[in-house]
Amino acid sequence: MAYLNKVFLIGNLTRDPELRVTPKGTAICQFGIAVNRQFKDESGATRDETTFVDIEAWGKQGELVSKYLTKGSLAMVEGRLKLDQWEDKTSGQKRSKIKVVLDNVQFLSTRGSGGGGGAASAPTDGVDQTTPERHSPPPRSGSPKPAAPENLDEDVPF
Repeated sequence: MAYLNKVFLIGNLTRDPELRVTPKGTAICQFGIAVNRQFKDESGATRDETTFVDIEAWGKQGELVSKYLTKGSLAMVEGRLKLDQWEDKTSGQKRSKIKVVLDNVQFLSTRGSGGGGGAASAPTDGVDQTTPERHSPPPRSGSPKPAAPENLDEDVPF
């Protein structure tokens, strides 16, 4: 039997990313996002529902998230669900929490834009980024334009 554990979320960071380093030197970044859902209730009134999700990013991706995202930034997170279980030290009760372990992230707003929706640039180490530092160079003057195809097949089925 095949199994699948894959999550895609788009939302705003609820707090600044917190970057720590393990004793072996691996970076781990923890942050939260708020995912909004709008729907109509039985009376036809529009309602909002917000879900808060904790995210954990490891290695280079964690470092990049910590460097480029801040509270309020819009991002798309791709990852897997993970269940954490522990025993509460004060009450002795068993506790659990589900979080997302990040596989890939796409930055959807530039730094300082306050949650806009810019297009992402090419992936870097599995992380898509849109930042002021990553602009493509302006086109060269006198550059030849690509030639238009002469034989276009209008009956292409796709």
